[in-house]
Amino acid sequence: MSRYLAPSKIALLALVQLYIEGAVPNNAIVPVINFLASHLLDCSLAGPSPAPAEQWKRAENTISLAVSVQHFEELLASFAAIDRLPGRSLWDRFLEKLWGIDSLHTLHDFIDQLPNLLARTKAELREMAERGETPPAGVLLSRTSPFAAFVRKSHLDFSTMPFDQVADLWRTFVKYRQPTAPYWRRRNPQHSRLSFDSVLLEGEHEWGAQTDEIAVAAYGNMLLMDDHDPSVPVSADDIDALLEFQIEQVQSEFLFGSCRPEFVTLLQVRFAPSIRPSFSDSWRSGECPASFDYLHRYFDYTMQSRDRLFYQYALLNLAIVQSDFGCHRDAVATMLEAISTAKENRDTTCLNFALNWLFHFSLAHPNLVKELEDNSMLGSGKELLAFLRTKAKETGMWILWSSALLSEAKLELADGDSISTALENMVRSSQIIVEKNVKTMMGAQLSLGIALWDRVGLAVMSKMTCEVFLRCHTQTSMFDDKLKLTCRMAGLLAGTGKYEEAFARLEGIDTNSLRSAKPDQYWHLYRGLLRVRRDLHHNNLESAEALLSQLLQNNSEDIEHDLVFIIDTLHIEALTRRRDFETAFTKVERLISDLREENRDTSLRIRLLLIKAHLFDCVGRPEKGFSIVMRAASMAWRARLLALLWQAIGALANILNCLGEFAAAEQLLVVILPRCLETDVAYTAGTLYSLLADARAGLAGRMKGGRGDAAERGRMMGRVHGALDSAFRCFSTVEDVDKKCETMAKKAALFRAEGDLAQAESCADTYLGLWAEEQARKGG
Repeated sequence: MSRYLAPSKIALLALVQLYIEGAVPNNAIVPVINFLASHLLDCSLAGPSPAPAEQWKRAENTISLAVSVQHFEELLASFAAIDRLPGRSLWDRFLEKLWGIDSLHTLHDFIDQLPNLLARTKAELREMAERGETPPAGVLLSRTSPFAAFVRKSHLDFSTMPFDQVADLWRTFVKYRQPTAPYWRRRNPQHSRLSFDSVLLEGEHEWGAQTDEIAVAAYGNMLLMDDHDPSVPVSADDIDALLEFQIEQVQSEFLFGSCRPEFVTLLQVRFAPSIRPSFSDSWRSGECPASFDYLHRYFDYTMQSRDRLFYQYALLNLAIVQSDFGCHRDAVATMLEAISTAKENRDTTCLNFALNWLFHFSLAHPNLVKELEDNSMLGSGKELLAFLRTKAKETGMWILWSSALLSEAKLELADGDSISTALENMVRSSQIIVEKNVKTMMGAQLSLGIALWDRVGLAVMSKMTCEVFLRCHTQTSMFDDKLKLTCRMAGLLAGTGKYEEAFARLEGIDTNSLRSAKPDQYWHLYRGLLRVRRDLHHNNLESAEALLSQLLQNNSEDIEHDLVFIIDTLHIEALTRRRDFETAFTKVERLISDLREENRDTSLRIRLLLIKAHLFDCVGRPEKGFSIVMRAASMAWRARLLALLWQAIGALANILNCLGEFAAAEQLLVVILPRCLETDVAYTAGTLYSLLADARAGLAGRMKGGRGDAAERGRMMGRVHGALDSAFRCFSTVEDVDKKCETMAKKAALFRAEGDLAQAESCADTYLGLWAEEQARKGG
């Protein structure tokens, strides 16, 4: 096997010669150059980060070109050759080049003439002038062009080949070219069965019947139709390119599909060569026993060879695998042992990674590390992050430094602290990502940016940030980030009622990347949550409860706490729609108690307080939720959680309406509604419009019956109907049948009170139509 040259590259050299000789017509120049560049350049023509589909296509084209010459026919057959008679295509001209190489000696001549395709240097031109020679005319390759580099590399590789490799290259080239023999024979009747080798053709008159025996001795059976040699005529360079592609795919699935970016260095774990691929395959496929078995084999291997230099990395892997498969207490113990071993071996890199993992683990499972923080010298989360940030900066671990800054910002947001401090840490992290070109951290950076925009109530910025990541950064980021941000985008679309587009986003994720257990579980969970939300809005409680029964079976330790909280809130909503208020209230109280003990995210506690106030409203005692609503509004204002603040003020306006304070309620709602519309949460906006209609209807009812008051009352009733129409549009957007029916019932009652029976009947018919349509949909 040659190092660089292969039959396919000889064919590419022939195509380059055709281009230099001017045989390529103008309409074929761009396709021919693109074809050559796609097979000769290492980088992608589409940009520095080609899409996975483009990478697979590139690999397939490399194999196709190496296996069959027909790949050239697909390109050249449709173009005419401009330096031959009419009727001859560029494919005919190309075959003329290939069949012109009719012996090993001719192959030598072909390669020896390659330097003539290059433009002469100034020194060479000076020497030619001294000898009285004329410089070559026509277009030549610039010596710095990629095509010139290909020509020089091919010439150098051939000139350094031993004879046996040259002979093998000639035989494989003859076999590679042989499928075109029938077509070439039709175009050239003088072509005979021995025309592939001019030496055999000329010696046939001398050797006679022995010519076939000589041909068999030289070429074997490879020219026979029954030759089934499975080998592919490739060079070591082609094999290296394909192996690099396969390794990149395996690594991207193994690391980018499962681990955080700061654990990419785990590739450096010095497993025994026979254990490393087996462990990674088992880990990615979700085979828990096999993964542990291969890790234990590595521990045995290190004990036998007494090589404990990288023992801490094996412990680090073991802890991560234990966490992935739900053995969380064992994972903490193993990670502490990895920290101790890293300290003993003075491995700062492993120590920093282990501490970073322990911090993120403490956020997901605070109850497991609560005692550890109290009884150890690790300190609190903020102290640990400050230590990691300092050490990462000192040792030049840019990914860990950026991750520590983002974790500090996330902790600030979760605790409801200063937004300016969190934004400062995000900007510093962004500076590291840009200056050090840490592309794998863009997913974490933009995810936190989306959370920040959501916090201040700017949904349009959240969607834009999501779209920027999905369009520009998915190729250089982990699949885990791509999956979560795609799900986030689907959630934003579902919040505006675009359920079909949201499901299309989820279905558009590459199924090949979902083969790993955890990404597949996350995808199915999020898809199930969207279906439950839609079923609840359609009041299809049987379907929603069937899905919820499956979602509630997931262990809270196995999935992210954010998803657990969403599942719990959807379960509470289903219980509320079933009017099982006692069970719903009990669950809310338990969740509030759990969050208070774990000191969890402020926004989660505010959401539970608002749900509790809503339950009081459902049982007809909204005033009992006054102190709860005021506490939720105060917490949301301090933390600048504006989306939740508008919900809390809406709940306060509802209480004011029930107490008869319609003017105060209207004043609050008129102020917050424009800002609420910026959050793009159609259900909340519809609720606020409905409350505004109630407040204005109350004000209209208190107006006296004078002439001026009658006109003012009419204008106020017009505003009531306008607010109800806006509420109906919002509820129609999210397809909430109950709320649409409730809005139509309010409009019918108002029209009947005003004496407009025709409009009242129309609203009643719409109400009955909505109810009948939903019943028909359930039956279907």
